[in-house]
Amino acid sequence: MTDGVTIGQAAAFADITIKTVRHYHKLGLVDEPARDSSGYRRYGSAELSRLVQIRTLAAAGVPLADVGPLLDSDATTFADALADVERHLTERIAELTARRDMLRRLGSGDRTLLPERAVAMLEGMPTLGFTPYDVRTARESFVLAKALVPEGFDGFLTDIEHALRDPRFVELTRRTAEVAGWEPDDPRVAELATDMAEHYLANPAQLRIVTGLQARTETTTRYRLVAHHREQRESAAARLTALLEAKLRAAGIDIP
Repeated sequence: MTDGVTIGQAAAFADITIKTVRHYHKLGLVDEPARDSSGYRRYGSAELSRLVQIRTLAAAGVPLADVGPLLDSDATTFADALADVERHLTERIAELTARRDMLRRLGSGDRTLLPERAVAMLEGMPTLGFTPYDVRTARESFVLAKALVPEGFDGFLTDIEHALRDPRFVELTRRTAEVAGWEPDDPRVAELATDMAEHYLANPAQLRIVTGLQARTETTTRYRLVAHHREQRESAAARLTALLEAKLRAAGIDIP
């Protein structure tokens, strides 16, 4: 009976290719066994164990140049090296898990950019009569607010959550969406600005939706980016905002 296995059997045992076994031989990672009387190299248990060890360390990310010295080191050095490899693998697993989670979030739309409570508000807006355009506008405001004034974003969402329970607030907000189709000198612009100013002044918690983002950072630029992100100069929407802010300032409200 012939002792040992052929190179093909050894490769299969170690779950690598014959070419890889020969590469390990070339690098000096495992000695080539002697040939038997038939001229074949026969791999015994020692060579098979070495092949599995090399493949395992290489698969764990250990460079082949470091595998030989590691396998030939003393038990303490070997154990320390394995602990280091395990630490790197754990870090890599965490990184890959985070990437996988991000890929999943990319498939979930708004949840990539906004917290669940903001997404829930956006999803509920159509039931209050808001149009897809209104929802897109609100989404852009949320994203800008979260990016520009992150420390005030939770309070901003809380104020909007409460305001959406007020039918008058919902009505006024829906009316502002109609302004996009009006001319700047349309008398309805001034009427709506008056209605909005009166409502906000009578409801300080809702007034914070207008003022709450302005005083936490470099205010003017950031506030205006959020408050006016869909407006064009000389538009009805721009005139509405200007009139509303003027009325609030006249009432003593600090607006940038």
